[in-house]
Amino acid sequence: MRYSIIVPVFNRPDEVDELLESLTRQTEKDFEVIIVEDGSTKDCKSVCEGYANTLDLHYFYKDNSGPGQSRNYGAERAHGEYLIVLDSDVVLPEGYLSEVEKELQREPADAFGGPDRSHESFTDTQKAISYSMTSFFTTGGIRGGKKKLDKFYPRSFNMGIRRDVYKQLGGFSKMRFGEDIDFSYRIVQNGCRCRLFPEAWVWHKRRTDFRKFFRQVFNSGIARINLTKRHPGTLKAVHLLPTVFTVGTIALILISAVGRILMEYGGEDSIHRYYWLCAAPWIPILLFCLVIFIDASIRNKSIKIGALSVGASFVQLFGYGCGFLSAWWKRCVRGKDEFHAFEKNFYK
Repeated sequence: MRYSIIVPVFNRPDEVDELLESLTRQTEKDFEVIIVEDGSTKDCKSVCEGYANTLDLHYFYKDNSGPGQSRNYGAERAHGEYLIVLDSDVVLPEGYLSEVEKELQREPADAFGGPDRSHESFTDTQKAISYSMTSFFTTGGIRGGKKKLDKFYPRSFNMGIRRDVYKQLGGFSKMRFGEDIDFSYRIVQNGCRCRLFPEAWVWHKRRTDFRKFFRQVFNSGIARINLTKRHPGTLKAVHLLPTVFTVGTIALILISAVGRILMEYGGEDSIHRYYWLCAAPWIPILLFCLVIFIDASIRNKSIKIGALSVGASFVQLFGYGCGFLSAWWKRCVRGKDEFHAFEKNFYK
């Protein structure tokens, strides 16, 4: 068998239904599907049974242990030459596996990954969140792509690896978050060939509102510190950009507030003297908003999504930046362990 598609699931039967339906339409047919139910209270067993006659599908239920360990559980039961790990909230275009096969025939790879896109059926908020996670003007460049700011490392929403390499490296670790990047680091550090397959993309739904999105990227910021602890030397300047943005934006707002106070209480000529101290800090902030608004509006052909993308970009950068600072304080200053950084917010 050529491919084993492994999907960990936690309380998302509707999403699994959409993913499985998209798998029935793949032009490449040499694959099996392994669904690992990770202790869900709302399982997808009946959904999987509905595809028993159209897919080579294997359903497993296990106690909750997180997505990384659930992927390992599925990998132990897989038969494919390549393992493809997907999140349950993705949908595949019909040519996805064909593009993977085409790339592997063109140039062999031990591990690979592809980008993600927003589907036309997604809500405006989901499209805005997708923009903020893929745009070069936020941290999309870190995630890998044609315009990338850092070396490409596959992410678990769209990740492939040779089964023998997976077993050799021991699969995913027990990290609470960022386990896919940890695995990608180990893949590269062990001299494996890791490539971006730009045309093997998926539709990725992500979060449905800004509150859940903030929690997700906050955890990503925490994970960056934990990854740095595990893999010294992997923290690059580009990874600091969200934190610099967060601290810099807050500083600019505070400077403007000081200017406002001086204008009001500084005497008769204070308005002219301190006007620019009040106004100037907003110029870079507004320019950033304008760039995001224009770019997102053009890419999505919607002014509404452009406006939402401004908010999503601030949530994404501030969430990541705050998570990074929180974990830095707990782990680097106070000397706490890896789990302590997540004790209040993991999987909520």
